[in-house]
Amino acid sequence: MSLTSSPIPLLQGRAGALLTWRGDELVLERRSETLAIPARAVARVRAEARCVTVELRARPGTTPAVHRIEDVSEAAAVVFADAVNSLLPARSDEVDGAALVVVRSIGRTRLRTFRRRAVWGTLGALAVVIGLTVPLVDAADGPDGQGSAVVSGILGGITVLALGLAVLFTGPSVYERRLRRHGVTVVAERTDRPRVYRFEDGTGTTRYLSHLSAAPYEQVAYHPRDASDLVVVRNPFARFLDVAIAWLCALLALSLAPVTVWMVGEALR
Repeated sequence: MSLTSSPIPLLQGRAGALLTWRGDELVLERRSETLAIPARAVARVRAEARCVTVELRARPGTTPAVHRIEDVSEAAAVVFADAVNSLLPARSDEVDGAALVVVRSIGRTRLRTFRRRAVWGTLGALAVVIGLTVPLVDAADGPDGQGSAVVSGILGGITVLALGLAVLFTGPSVYERRLRRHGVTVVAERTDRPRVYRFEDGTGTTRYLSHLSAAPYEQVAYHPRDASDLVVVRNPFARFLDVAIAWLCALLALSLAPVTVWMVGEALR
């Protein structure tokens, strides 16, 4: 049955989640990943008030995996569940539905959030430095004082940038080390598509990620409770290079900070 003869509503849920029926599969889109669930992997779809649960098929004696979308329209949830259940194929074989689900990781959730916050924090600190430099130049006495104020603003901006770079280079290395120690590390193989790698998580779900590399295999470490939160394990030299750059930036910031304070004092005098 086609979508034209049996329209199925789109379900929009919490945190931008979206559940749709496309062709012969359910597609659950989240901020960090997209799940493609084939119809033959679905046991049933349940509508429970403002929550829709997709229950996957499982072998006898095993607990079926489920995927949920919450905070959807209650009326749309009922229509969606009834329509999808009517399109599910007849089941005569034993299938592990979780193994048929394909997950495409969109981003490294926590690492991407950390980088975004670090960048915005650095830009905010630069704005503060500029905001303090302008009245300092106005308050300075004579050309020498104004020159000292301008130099202090420049040094303050460089100090902030150096600290921001130190944080940006330190964070990913620290988080990668944490996932390698406490997460799950697997081998991802390159697919036929350029820069796309594939691996299976602990539930047997196939996941895809994009990574700029020409190697046939890459090691991937992911969070044990959220396989979409992952990093590609780098070689020791790359990790050492990040730490070395972070230390150099931190030393630069620490060396410029007292000079900046002294220049501010000179401008005020």
